[in-house]
Amino acid sequence: MTARVMHIVFFGDQHLDSLGGAQVSMRLQREFLERAGHTVTVVAPRMHGSRASDVADPANVDLPSVPITVDREYSMSWPGRATDRFLDRAMTHRPPVDLVHVQADFWGAFIGHRYAARHGIPVVHTLHNRVDVGIAAVTPLHRPALGALNLWRRRALRGVAAPVSGYDGWAFLRGIAIGASAVTAPSTHFARRLEEHGVFSPVDVVWNGIDDDVREATLDAAPTARTPGRPRFVWLGRMSPEKRLLPFLEAFVASGVDADLEIIGGGAQRPAAEKIVAGSASVRFAGKLSYSDTLARIAAADALVQTSIGFETQGMTPFEAATLGTPSVISDPDIAAELGGGLWAVPGAAGTEAQRKAGLVETLRRAASDIAAGTAPVPMREVSEAFRQSSRTAAMIEVYERVLAS
Repeated sequence: MTARVMHIVFFGDQHLDSLGGAQVSMRLQREFLERAGHTVTVVAPRMHGSRASDVADPANVDLPSVPITVDREYSMSWPGRATDRFLDRAMTHRPPVDLVHVQADFWGAFIGHRYAARHGIPVVHTLHNRVDVGIAAVTPLHRPALGALNLWRRRALRGVAAPVSGYDGWAFLRGIAIGASAVTAPSTHFARRLEEHGVFSPVDVVWNGIDDDVREATLDAAPTARTPGRPRFVWLGRMSPEKRLLPFLEAFVASGVDADLEIIGGGAQRPAAEKIVAGSASVRFAGKLSYSDTLARIAAADALVQTSIGFETQGMTPFEAATLGTPSVISDPDIAAELGGGLWAVPGAAGTEAQRKAGLVETLRRAASDIAAGTAPVPMREVSEAFRQSSRTAAMIEVYERVLAS
Protein backbone atom coordinates (compact mmCIF):
# COMPACT_ATOMS: atom_id res chain seq x y z
CA MET A 1 0.00 0.00 0.00
CA THR A 2 1.12 3.57 -0.64
CA ALA A 3 2.23 5.93 2.14
CA ARG A 4 0.28 8.78 0.57
CA VAL A 5 -3.00 9.48 2.38
CA MET A 6 -5.87 10.38 0.06
CA HIS A 7 -9.46 11.56 0.30
CA ILE A 8 -11.40 9.74 -2.42
CA VAL A 9 -15.03 10.49 -3.24
CA PHE A 10 -17.09 7.63 -4.68
CA PHE A 11 -20.17 8.44 -6.77
CA GLY A 12 -22.81 5.74 -7.18
CA ASP A 13 -26.19 5.44 -8.88
CA GLN A 14 -27.62 3.74 -5.79
CA HIS A 15 -27.17 3.99 -2.04
CA LEU A 16 -24.65 1.50 -0.67
CA ASP A 17 -27.28 -0.03 1.63
CA SER A 18 -29.38 -1.09 -1.37
CA LEU A 19 -29.06 -4.46 -3.07
CA GLY A 20 -26.68 -4.97 -5.98
CA GLY A 21 -23.24 -6.22 -6.96
CA ALA A 22 -21.86 -2.73 -7.56
CA GLN A 23 -22.99 -1.67 -4.07
CA VAL A 24 -21.35 -4.73 -2.49
CA SER A 25 -18.14 -3.96 -4.36
CA MET A 26 -18.15 -0.29 -3.33
CA ARG A 27 -18.72 -1.14 0.34
CA LEU A 28 -15.74 -3.47 0.28
CA GLN A 29 -13.57 -0.97 -1.56
CA ARG A 30 -14.37 1.72 1.01
CA GLU A 31 -13.64 -0.60 3.93
CA PHE A 32 -10.26 -1.71 2.59
CA LEU A 33 -9.24 1.79 1.53
CA GLU A 34 -10.03 2.99 5.05
CA ARG A 35 -7.99 0.13 6.49
CA ALA A 36 -5.09 1.44 4.41
CA GLY A 37 -5.48 4.86 6.05
CA HIS A 38 -7.42 6.70 3.35
CA THR A 39 -10.66 8.68 3.70
CA VAL A 40 -13.61 7.72 1.51
CA THR A 41 -16.83 9.68 1.08
CA VAL A 42 -19.68 8.03 -0.81
CA VAL A 43 -22.13 10.24 -2.69
CA ALA A 44 -25.38 8.53 -3.77
CA PRO A 45 -29.16 9.05 -3.76
CA ARG A 46 -30.87 8.92 -0.38
CA MET A 47 -32.56 5.56 0.18
CA HIS A 48 -36.31 5.20 0.80
CA GLY A 49 -38.55 2.41 2.04
CA SER A 50 -38.47 0.03 4.98
CA ARG A 51 -34.76 -0.79 4.70
CA ALA A 52 -33.60 2.83 4.72
CA SER A 53 -31.63 3.66 7.86
CA ASP A 54 -32.81 6.48 10.12
CA VAL A 55 -29.21 7.09 11.18
CA ALA A 56 -27.00 8.98 8.73
CA ASP A 57 -23.61 7.40 8.01
CA PRO A 58 -20.96 10.13 8.39
CA ALA A 59 -19.02 8.57 5.49
CA ASN A 60 -21.97 9.18 3.13
CA VAL A 61 -23.48 12.21 1.43
CA ASP A 62 -27.09 11.19 0.78
CA LEU A 63 -28.45 13.34 -2.04
CA PRO A 64 -32.10 14.39 -2.32
CA SER A 65 -33.83 11.66 -4.32
CA VAL A 66 -37.07 10.06 -5.42
CA PRO A 67 -37.83 6.30 -5.35
CA ILE A 68 -37.98 4.70 -8.80
CA THR A 69 -39.12 1.13 -8.03
CA VAL A 70 -42.33 -0.15 -6.50
CA ASP A 71 -40.53 -1.63 -3.49
CA ARG A 72 -38.71 1.74 -2.98
CA GLU A 73 -35.38 -0.14 -2.90
CA TYR A 74 -33.85 2.08 -5.60
CA SER A 75 -33.92 5.83 -6.11
CA MET A 76 -32.49 8.55 -8.31
CA SER A 77 -31.12 12.06 -7.83
CA TRP A 78 -31.56 14.61 -10.58
CA PRO A 79 -28.25 15.94 -11.97
CA GLY A 80 -28.65 19.71 -12.01
CA ARG A 81 -27.83 22.93 -10.24
CA ALA A 82 -29.91 22.20 -7.13
CA THR A 83 -28.10 18.90 -6.58
CA ASP A 84 -24.76 20.59 -7.32
CA ARG A 85 -25.43 23.21 -4.63
CA PHE A 86 -26.55 20.59 -2.09
CA LEU A 87 -23.43 18.51 -2.72
CA ASP A 88 -21.03 21.46 -2.57
CA ARG A 89 -22.50 22.54 0.79
CA ALA A 90 -22.18 19.01 2.17
CA MET A 91 -18.56 18.71 1.04
CA THR A 92 -17.44 21.98 2.66
CA HIS A 93 -17.30 20.19 6.02
CA ARG A 94 -15.01 17.43 4.73
CA PRO A 95 -11.27 17.24 4.00
CA PRO A 96 -9.96 18.47 0.63
CA VAL A 97 -10.68 15.92 -2.11
CA ASP A 98 -7.75 14.34 -3.95
CA LEU A 99 -9.64 12.20 -6.43
CA VAL A 100 -13.16 11.43 -7.63
CA HIS A 101 -13.96 7.76 -8.34
CA VAL A 102 -17.17 7.50 -10.35
CA GLN A 103 -18.72 4.04 -10.05
CA ALA A 104 -21.99 4.88 -11.73
CA ASP A 105 -23.50 4.69 -15.20
CA PHE A 106 -26.40 7.11 -15.06
CA TRP A 107 -27.30 10.06 -12.78
CA GLY A 108 -24.46 9.24 -10.37
CA ALA A 109 -22.00 9.50 -13.26
CA PHE A 110 -23.41 12.85 -14.37
CA ILE A 111 -23.34 14.25 -10.82
CA GLY A 112 -19.80 12.94 -10.18
CA HIS A 113 -18.32 14.37 -13.37
CA ARG A 114 -20.06 17.70 -12.79
CA TYR A 115 -18.58 17.86 -9.29
CA ALA A 116 -15.07 16.98 -10.47
CA ALA A 117 -15.19 19.54 -13.28
CA ARG A 118 -16.37 22.33 -10.94
CA HIS A 119 -13.50 21.71 -8.56
CA GLY A 120 -10.73 20.67 -10.95
CA ILE A 121 -10.38 17.18 -9.45
CA PRO A 122 -9.14 14.20 -11.53
CA VAL A 123 -11.54 11.32 -12.16
CA VAL A 124 -11.17 7.56 -12.21
CA HIS A 125 -14.30 5.97 -13.69
CA THR A 126 -15.21 2.32 -13.15
CA LEU A 127 -17.75 1.15 -15.71
CA HIS A 128 -20.01 -1.58 -14.30
CA ASN A 129 -22.83 -1.75 -16.82
CA ARG A 130 -23.44 -3.05 -20.35
CA VAL A 131 -26.05 -0.32 -20.85
CA ASP A 132 -27.24 -1.59 -24.24
CA VAL A 133 -27.83 -5.17 -23.08
CA GLY A 134 -29.44 -4.17 -19.79
CA ILE A 135 -31.95 -1.81 -21.37
CA ALA A 136 -32.77 -4.26 -24.19
CA ALA A 137 -33.56 -6.90 -21.55
CA VAL A 138 -36.19 -4.81 -19.79
CA THR A 139 -37.94 -2.96 -22.62
CA PRO A 140 -38.75 -3.63 -26.30
CA LEU A 141 -38.32 0.13 -26.82
CA HIS A 142 -34.61 0.00 -26.05
CA ARG A 143 -33.51 2.04 -29.07
CA PRO A 144 -35.70 5.06 -28.22
CA ALA A 145 -34.68 4.62 -24.57
CA LEU A 146 -30.98 4.72 -25.48
CA GLY A 147 -31.61 7.76 -27.67
CA ALA A 148 -33.28 9.54 -24.76
CA LEU A 149 -30.43 8.56 -22.44
CA ASN A 150 -27.88 10.03 -24.81
CA LEU A 151 -29.83 13.27 -25.06
CA TRP A 152 -29.99 13.43 -21.26
CA ARG A 153 -26.26 12.69 -21.04
CA ARG A 154 -25.39 15.51 -23.43
CA ARG A 155 -27.57 17.96 -21.55
CA ALA A 156 -26.33 16.95 -18.08
CA LEU A 157 -22.65 17.11 -19.12
CA ARG A 158 -22.86 20.21 -21.32
CA GLY A 159 -19.77 22.30 -20.60
CA VAL A 160 -18.31 19.54 -18.42
CA ALA A 161 -16.76 17.30 -21.08
CA ALA A 162 -16.26 17.36 -24.83
CA PRO A 163 -19.50 16.45 -26.63
CA VAL A 164 -19.83 12.89 -27.93
CA SER A 165 -22.26 12.11 -30.74
CA GLY A 166 -24.25 8.92 -31.18
CA TYR A 167 -27.35 7.31 -29.76
CA ASP A 168 -26.41 3.72 -28.93
CA GLY A 169 -25.11 2.20 -25.70
CA TRP A 170 -21.45 2.58 -26.63
CA ALA A 171 -21.93 6.27 -27.44
CA PHE A 172 -23.48 6.68 -24.00
CA LEU A 173 -20.48 5.03 -22.30
CA ARG A 174 -18.05 7.09 -24.39
CA GLY A 175 -19.88 10.21 -23.30
CA ILE A 176 -19.67 9.50 -19.58
CA ALA A 177 -16.04 8.28 -19.69
CA ILE A 178 -14.57 11.10 -21.75
CA GLY A 179 -13.81 13.31 -18.74
CA ALA A 180 -11.91 10.59 -16.87
CA SER A 181 -8.14 10.35 -16.45
CA ALA A 182 -8.42 6.56 -16.15
CA VAL A 183 -11.15 4.00 -16.75
CA THR A 184 -11.32 0.61 -15.05
CA ALA A 185 -13.48 -2.43 -15.75
CA PRO A 186 -14.13 -5.46 -13.52
CA SER A 187 -13.22 -8.04 -16.19
CA THR A 188 -10.90 -8.55 -19.13
CA HIS A 189 -13.74 -9.24 -21.57
CA PHE A 190 -15.58 -6.01 -20.69
CA ALA A 191 -12.35 -3.98 -20.82
CA ARG A 192 -11.59 -5.27 -24.30
CA ARG A 193 -15.12 -4.45 -25.51
CA LEU A 194 -14.82 -0.91 -24.14
CA GLU A 195 -11.55 -0.47 -26.03
CA GLU A 196 -12.93 -1.99 -29.25
CA HIS A 197 -15.88 0.43 -29.21
CA GLY A 198 -13.72 3.48 -28.57
CA VAL A 199 -15.00 4.16 -25.05
CA PHE A 200 -11.50 4.57 -23.57
CA SER A 201 -8.02 3.14 -24.06
CA PRO A 202 -6.30 1.56 -22.34
CA VAL A 203 -8.83 0.29 -19.80
CA ASP A 204 -7.37 -1.04 -16.54
CA VAL A 205 -8.78 -4.40 -15.42
CA VAL A 206 -9.47 -4.47 -11.67
CA TRP A 207 -11.74 -7.28 -10.55
CA ASN A 208 -14.32 -6.75 -7.84
CA GLY A 209 -13.26 -8.78 -4.83
CA ILE A 210 -14.39 -10.75 -1.81
CA ASP A 211 -13.88 -9.65 1.79
CA ASP A 212 -10.70 -11.38 3.00
CA ASP A 213 -11.97 -11.80 6.56
CA VAL A 214 -15.44 -13.04 5.63
CA ARG A 215 -13.86 -15.45 3.13
CA GLU A 216 -11.63 -16.96 5.81
CA ALA A 217 -14.48 -17.20 8.32
CA THR A 218 -16.74 -18.81 5.71
CA LEU A 219 -14.09 -21.34 4.74
CA ASP A 220 -13.38 -22.15 8.40
CA ALA A 221 -17.07 -22.88 8.97
CA ALA A 222 -17.55 -24.86 5.75
CA PRO A 223 -17.05 -28.64 5.51
CA THR A 224 -13.42 -29.57 4.82
CA ALA A 225 -14.42 -31.76 1.87
CA ARG A 226 -17.43 -32.20 -0.40
CA THR A 227 -19.06 -35.62 -0.25
CA PRO A 228 -20.89 -37.20 -3.19
CA GLY A 229 -24.65 -37.34 -2.85
CA ARG A 230 -27.81 -35.39 -3.66
CA PRO A 231 -26.64 -32.21 -5.43
CA ARG A 232 -27.32 -28.77 -3.93
CA PHE A 233 -27.55 -25.92 -6.45
CA VAL A 234 -27.76 -22.22 -5.56
CA TRP A 235 -28.83 -19.31 -7.80
CA LEU A 236 -28.59 -15.74 -6.58
CA GLY A 237 -29.19 -12.29 -7.94
CA ARG A 238 -31.78 -9.71 -8.85
CA MET A 239 -34.96 -11.30 -10.18
CA SER A 240 -35.18 -9.35 -13.42
CA PRO A 241 -35.20 -10.42 -17.11
CA GLU A 242 -31.49 -9.89 -17.85
CA LYS A 243 -30.57 -12.39 -15.11
CA ARG A 244 -32.64 -15.11 -16.86
CA LEU A 245 -34.07 -16.67 -13.71
CA LEU A 246 -37.32 -17.78 -15.36
CA PRO A 247 -35.64 -19.68 -18.25
CA PHE A 248 -33.36 -21.28 -15.69
CA LEU A 249 -36.23 -22.52 -13.54
CA GLU A 250 -38.00 -23.86 -16.63
CA ALA A 251 -34.78 -25.70 -17.54
CA PHE A 252 -34.38 -27.00 -13.98
CA VAL A 253 -37.89 -28.47 -14.05
CA ALA A 254 -37.38 -29.89 -17.56
CA SER A 255 -34.05 -31.47 -16.59
CA GLY A 256 -35.73 -33.68 -13.99
CA VAL A 257 -32.54 -33.70 -11.88
CA ASP A 258 -32.81 -35.16 -8.38
CA ALA A 259 -31.34 -32.09 -6.69
CA ASP A 260 -32.11 -29.30 -4.25
CA LEU A 261 -32.14 -25.70 -5.44
CA GLU A 262 -31.98 -22.54 -3.35
CA ILE A 263 -32.87 -19.16 -4.89
CA ILE A 264 -31.40 -16.12 -3.12
CA GLY A 265 -32.45 -12.55 -3.86
CA GLY A 266 -35.54 -10.59 -4.74
CA GLY A 267 -37.17 -8.62 -7.50
CA ALA A 268 -40.21 -8.17 -9.67
CA GLN A 269 -40.06 -11.65 -11.22
CA ARG A 270 -40.35 -13.55 -7.95
CA PRO A 271 -44.11 -14.31 -8.29
CA ALA A 272 -43.55 -15.66 -11.81
CA ALA A 273 -40.56 -17.67 -10.60
CA GLU A 274 -42.54 -19.22 -7.75
CA LYS A 275 -45.32 -20.16 -10.16
CA ILE A 276 -42.92 -22.12 -12.39
CA VAL A 277 -41.82 -24.36 -9.51
CA ALA A 278 -45.08 -24.37 -7.54
CA GLY A 279 -45.47 -27.60 -5.60
CA SER A 280 -41.81 -28.58 -5.83
CA ALA A 281 -40.32 -29.55 -2.49
CA SER A 282 -36.79 -29.33 -3.87
CA VAL A 283 -36.82 -25.58 -4.64
CA ARG A 284 -36.55 -23.02 -1.85
CA PHE A 285 -36.74 -19.23 -2.08
CA ALA A 286 -34.52 -17.76 0.63
CA GLY A 287 -35.22 -14.09 -0.12
CA LYS A 288 -32.65 -11.37 0.48
CA LEU A 289 -29.75 -12.41 2.71
CA SER A 290 -26.81 -10.59 4.24
CA TYR A 291 -23.42 -10.67 2.51
CA SER A 292 -21.94 -13.14 5.01
CA ASP A 293 -25.02 -15.40 4.95
CA THR A 294 -25.00 -15.41 1.15
CA LEU A 295 -21.35 -16.45 1.04
CA ALA A 296 -22.07 -19.19 3.57
CA ARG A 297 -24.85 -20.56 1.34
CA ILE A 298 -22.51 -20.51 -1.68
CA ALA A 299 -19.82 -22.36 0.28
CA ALA A 300 -22.36 -24.98 1.40
CA ALA A 301 -23.67 -25.58 -2.13
CA ASP A 302 -22.27 -28.13 -4.57
CA ALA A 303 -22.64 -25.73 -7.49
CA LEU A 304 -23.60 -22.14 -8.15
CA VAL A 305 -25.68 -21.41 -11.26
CA GLN A 306 -25.13 -18.17 -13.21
CA THR A 307 -27.54 -17.75 -16.13
CA SER A 308 -27.30 -14.22 -17.55
CA ILE A 309 -25.69 -13.90 -20.99
CA GLY A 310 -23.91 -10.83 -22.33
CA PHE A 311 -25.10 -8.58 -19.50
CA GLU A 312 -22.62 -9.10 -16.69
CA THR A 313 -19.48 -6.99 -16.87
CA GLN A 314 -17.86 -9.37 -14.40
CA GLY A 315 -20.43 -11.61 -12.80
CA MET A 316 -19.24 -11.56 -9.19
CA THR A 317 -21.04 -14.65 -7.95
CA PRO A 318 -19.00 -17.28 -9.91
CA PHE A 319 -15.81 -15.62 -8.66
CA GLU A 320 -17.09 -15.64 -5.10
CA ALA A 321 -18.00 -19.29 -5.55
CA ALA A 322 -14.56 -20.14 -6.96
CA THR A 323 -12.92 -18.37 -4.02
CA LEU A 324 -14.97 -20.54 -1.66
CA GLY A 325 -14.21 -23.76 -3.57
CA THR A 326 -17.64 -24.10 -5.18
CA PRO A 327 -17.77 -24.83 -8.95
CA SER A 328 -20.29 -23.04 -11.17
CA VAL A 329 -22.68 -23.71 -14.03
CA ILE A 330 -21.99 -20.76 -16.38
CA SER A 331 -24.18 -19.64 -19.28
CA ASP A 332 -22.01 -16.69 -20.40
CA PRO A 333 -18.95 -17.86 -22.39
CA ASP A 334 -17.01 -14.67 -21.54
CA ILE A 335 -17.35 -15.31 -17.82
CA ALA A 336 -16.45 -18.96 -18.29
CA ALA A 337 -13.27 -17.91 -20.12
CA GLU A 338 -12.40 -15.40 -17.38
CA LEU A 339 -12.72 -18.07 -14.68
CA GLY A 340 -10.57 -20.44 -16.69
CA GLY A 341 -11.73 -23.65 -14.99
CA GLY A 342 -13.74 -25.19 -12.17
CA LEU A 343 -17.05 -24.95 -14.03
CA TRP A 344 -19.59 -26.50 -16.35
CA ALA A 345 -19.99 -24.29 -19.45
CA VAL A 346 -23.50 -24.15 -20.92
CA PRO A 347 -23.56 -24.48 -24.74
CA GLY A 348 -25.78 -22.48 -27.07
CA ALA A 349 -25.16 -18.94 -25.79
CA ALA A 350 -25.17 -17.55 -29.36
CA GLY A 351 -28.30 -19.45 -30.37
CA THR A 352 -32.01 -18.96 -29.80
CA GLU A 353 -33.56 -18.92 -26.35
CA ALA A 354 -34.83 -22.45 -26.98
CA GLN A 355 -31.27 -23.60 -27.78
CA ARG A 356 -29.94 -21.83 -24.68
CA LYS A 357 -32.55 -23.53 -22.52
CA ALA A 358 -31.78 -26.92 -24.05
CA GLY A 359 -28.09 -26.37 -23.33
CA LEU A 360 -28.94 -25.50 -19.74
CA VAL A 361 -31.04 -28.67 -19.34
CA GLU A 362 -28.15 -30.76 -20.65
CA THR A 363 -25.59 -29.02 -18.43
CA LEU A 364 -27.68 -29.29 -15.26
CA ARG A 365 -28.00 -33.03 -15.83
CA ARG A 366 -24.24 -33.33 -16.40
CA ALA A 367 -23.45 -31.26 -13.30
CA ALA A 368 -25.85 -33.24 -11.11
CA SER A 369 -24.33 -36.50 -12.36
CA ASP A 370 -20.76 -35.29 -11.71
CA ILE A 371 -21.63 -34.07 -8.21
CA ALA A 372 -23.38 -37.31 -7.31
CA ALA A 373 -20.36 -39.28 -8.58
CA GLY A 374 -17.84 -37.09 -6.77
CA THR A 375 -16.22 -35.92 -10.02
CA ALA A 376 -17.22 -32.22 -10.00
CA PRO A 377 -14.57 -29.79 -11.34
CA VAL A 378 -12.41 -27.88 -8.86
CA PRO A 379 -12.07 -24.07 -9.10
CA MET A 380 -8.63 -22.69 -9.92
CA ARG A 381 -6.49 -21.65 -6.95
CA GLU A 382 -5.16 -18.64 -8.90
CA VAL A 383 -8.65 -17.14 -9.15
CA SER A 384 -9.21 -17.63 -5.43
CA GLU A 385 -6.05 -15.74 -4.48
CA ALA A 386 -6.46 -12.94 -7.04
CA PHE A 387 -10.06 -12.27 -5.95
CA ARG A 388 -9.21 -11.17 -2.39
CA GLN A 389 -10.33 -7.59 -1.78
CA SER A 390 -6.96 -6.65 -0.27
CA SER A 391 -5.26 -7.40 -3.60
CA ARG A 392 -8.00 -5.59 -5.55
CA THR A 393 -7.63 -2.48 -3.38
CA ALA A 394 -3.86 -2.51 -3.87
CA ALA A 395 -4.41 -2.65 -7.64
CA MET A 396 -6.86 0.27 -7.55
CA ILE A 397 -4.53 2.38 -5.42
CA GLU A 398 -1.88 1.94 -8.12
CA VAL A 399 -4.37 3.43 -10.61
CA TYR A 400 -5.12 6.33 -8.22
CA GLU A 401 -1.42 7.07 -7.73
CA ARG A 402 -0.74 6.99 -11.46
CA VAL A 403 -3.54 9.47 -12.12
CA LEU A 404 -2.44 11.84 -9.36
CA ALA A 405 1.19 11.65 -10.50
CA SER A 406 0.24 12.72 -14.01
